[in-house]
Amino acid sequence: MTGRRHAPRLRDPTRDTSLAADNDNEETQQPSQSSQYLSLPSSPTSFRRPRIMSRRPSNSEVGPDERSPLLGAAAAPRTSRIRIASAHGSPRVPQMTRNQSYADSVKSHRHHSRANSWGSRLIQALGDNRQESYGGMADSKSSLYPDDRVWYDQFTSTDWVHDSIADAYRVKALRQRKDFWGRVYVLFDGAQGWILSALVGFIVAVLAYAVNVSEATVFDFKDGYCQRGWLISEKRCCPHGDCTDWREWGEVLNGFPFGKQWSEWIVYIIMVIALAVASCLLTLTTKTVVPSAYRLTTLDENLAAENAAHMGDHENDDGTNISPRHSYVDGQESSSANAPMIYYSAAGSGVAEVRVILSGFVLHGFLGLKTLLIKTLGLILSVASGLSLGKEGPYVHIATCIGNIACRLFSKYDRNDAKRREVLSAAAAAGVAVAFGAPLGGVLFGLEEVAYFFPAKTLFRTFFCCITAALTLKFLNPYGTHKIVMFQVRYLVDWEYFEIGSFILVGVLGGAAGALFIKASRRWAKTFRRIPVIKSYPLLEVVLVAFVTGLIGYWNVFTKLPVAKLLYNLAAPCDDRDNNLENLGLCPEEIGDIPPVLWNLLTAFLIKGFLTIITFGIKVPAGIYVPSMVVGGLMGRSIGHVVQWVVMATPKWAFWGTCSATSATCIQPGVYGLIAAGSTMCGVTRLSVTLAVILFELTGSLDYVLPFSLAILVAKWVADAIEPLSIYDLLTEMNSYPFLNNKHKPIFTSELADIVPRVRKERIIDISTSPVVPALSLRTKLELLHRAGELDGGLPIIRHGILVGLIPAPDLEYALDNLPDEGSSLCLMASVPTIDDSDDGSPDPTDFTPYIDPAPVALDIRSPMDLVYECFVKLGLRYICILRDGKYAGMTHKKTFVKYMRELEEKEGHM
Repeated sequence: MTGRRHAPRLRDPTRDTSLAADNDNEETQQPSQSSQYLSLPSSPTSFRRPRIMSRRPSNSEVGPDERSPLLGAAAAPRTSRIRIASAHGSPRVPQMTRNQSYADSVKSHRHHSRANSWGSRLIQALGDNRQESYGGMADSKSSLYPDDRVWYDQFTSTDWVHDSIADAYRVKALRQRKDFWGRVYVLFDGAQGWILSALVGFIVAVLAYAVNVSEATVFDFKDGYCQRGWLISEKRCCPHGDCTDWREWGEVLNGFPFGKQWSEWIVYIIMVIALAVASCLLTLTTKTVVPSAYRLTTLDENLAAENAAHMGDHENDDGTNISPRHSYVDGQESSSANAPMIYYSAAGSGVAEVRVILSGFVLHGFLGLKTLLIKTLGLILSVASGLSLGKEGPYVHIATCIGNIACRLFSKYDRNDAKRREVLSAAAAAGVAVAFGAPLGGVLFGLEEVAYFFPAKTLFRTFFCCITAALTLKFLNPYGTHKIVMFQVRYLVDWEYFEIGSFILVGVLGGAAGALFIKASRRWAKTFRRIPVIKSYPLLEVVLVAFVTGLIGYWNVFTKLPVAKLLYNLAAPCDDRDNNLENLGLCPEEIGDIPPVLWNLLTAFLIKGFLTIITFGIKVPAGIYVPSMVVGGLMGRSIGHVVQWVVMATPKWAFWGTCSATSATCIQPGVYGLIAAGSTMCGVTRLSVTLAVILFELTGSLDYVLPFSLAILVAKWVADAIEPLSIYDLLTEMNSYPFLNNKHKPIFTSELADIVPRVRKERIIDISTSPVVPALSLRTKLELLHRAGELDGGLPIIRHGILVGLIPAPDLEYALDNLPDEGSSLCLMASVPTIDDSDDGSPDPTDFTPYIDPAPVALDIRSPMDLVYECFVKLGLRYICILRDGKYAGMTHKKTFVKYMRELEEKEGHM
């Protein structure tokens, strides 16, 4: 494997003016102090060149192609933006325009200046809707700097190695200052991560407080209102039970028109539908059109994906390549292409997408300010509607949005995606911390589920962020109980040894229920959601689900409650001193009281299970954590009452010990409910250690750590045996995300040569006869990469069969767009000492050598596949060049390797 060499070069003071104008991207502005001390190699992107505008029509004249702007593809043309290190490893401070070079794209030419104040960065961070590698919105109509160079395109992968090298150069340059202010800058640079962690934790907690208080108030509007104030929930209006201040709708309407009870039911259904529709309408505003050239399946949590046709390089019968320009007619895609796909960034929980983003996959618009605001408001309405969904999963997405926006405050994180994912990992963990009141569980969630790279430094900052969020939520006291979450419980009675078998049974049933939920959700999506009218009108599905929820959920005392409050009642012990328990009849005093309780619980289990299946995937912000726990809790509470009935029915059995002498009070059905809740959630998400710690933090009792852990362990084994994929693995697979699973390494049986395509002249730049190559030839090769979906690929440079370099596709595209006359230009692709520089000292736009990576990572074709896996997973490479006896033999892309991994896993699954 070859490496990269970087020669640091001191900053040229004569270029201060150009650097001041160009060393920041359009999203953020670098502080002027840092820019003065950044020692960087010179870069050709420091200079602007006019561009020819006659070669392509405007975007308004053509249909959407793979380069069309997202989040409103039909709107006016916009420019996407992002920053990244240079392809050859040296960090580029100036970010220049990167105009689209794909067929029929538009060119533009603008000049602008910039102010480098931290205050303006703060304003931009809060108010700019931008498109970036981790999800800034694509709507750039208010952008001050619409001409920045874009490095990370939509649905491409980031290069962690280059970002890491870029940050190393930045730190080295910063530490070269030995004066007082230089040391201050170093200290401030080191403190930025802690500042962001504290800020993100605080804001996440404040936003969680606002959501909790708001949804509780709006939820109660379905039943009535408080005369003392419309913004007062029923619990705050009548803290000690029924009171005259709370007026139900049947009382307000005086029984009109169908009598008190039926009128209340009609109002309830209308309110459920109205709140769900409002949430859906908000969610639909985040509609994103994905042109079919991306060849993804879907970007949705509805599991109704259909396999897209493969669109690679187009070939004639004789094997010659057809230019992608020929597959377009009048700016429209050919009939062989699939129709554009659509997704909604505010829909669902977003955990699967956050996991993919943290692995290095670019999803523009998914973590932007607009998505944050709409998902927060939509979440309040969707949870308040009473649908079988939770807010805990979306908290992860919302918290990650906050982390992404906060990164804009400091260029250290805003301009480097490898550093940014440290903050995003901490933010995602803080979302779980405020959702369950479990800071330790949040840290483990980040480590076990979403984080792709989790070094010790990131672990400690994540812990700090979660503690900050939990403490802030504790002081805000959203529930008025001085508890972080509503269903925090305490068990004062220890478990008995004979209950171990019952706990294992609960774990088996919980894991099976979670796995069957995944299968049922997939089956429902592939049948009902593929009905054309349902597929075309997502609002109709929301209306139908809301109507069914109000129709069958109103009459059962369990299903009518909010999921969080229901889970608390299912898990809590029978304690007359607990004012938060509802009068649900869950505390039988004698054996005859148990059968009616079992009947109500089993009925609620069937209703809630069905509603959860049909609700998962609709176009509203919705989580699956607590709904799955509620379904498991209903099942577990039933098992607990069965065990309680058996002990009470056979009190003389010596097997029970002293338990029967206490009228079966040693059996706590709430323990079974909580264990089953965790087991079912484990079956759905396949979280293990995280769930055990969360359950421990919810109970605060060390006595029940062993039952929790044992049940979750069994549940994971059972769930893996029934359904190998978790709900997030399933979403990732069906959405065709190029996600390389770093937690599961298959057994490779093939060779590297099996996945390396044959060397074709359209995929290489051959400089054996001459170091100059026509620009039109390079443009054709570049467009072939784009049509193959390799916007983040590259073209190897070959001389007499030897690999001498590689030019990444984004660099080549930018270089070609800056040519004054592409039609007649000859581009220099190798250093030629005999060629003199221009007299005016400005760089030659036809000299592409500064864009070339002289030492791309390369492996021999006989290398084991395990080494290839480690390179892509541990190093985060986009592509690897392949050599045979020192000569170029091909190149494999990360997406190609991911596809091979999936085929291998499917093959193993059928064996």
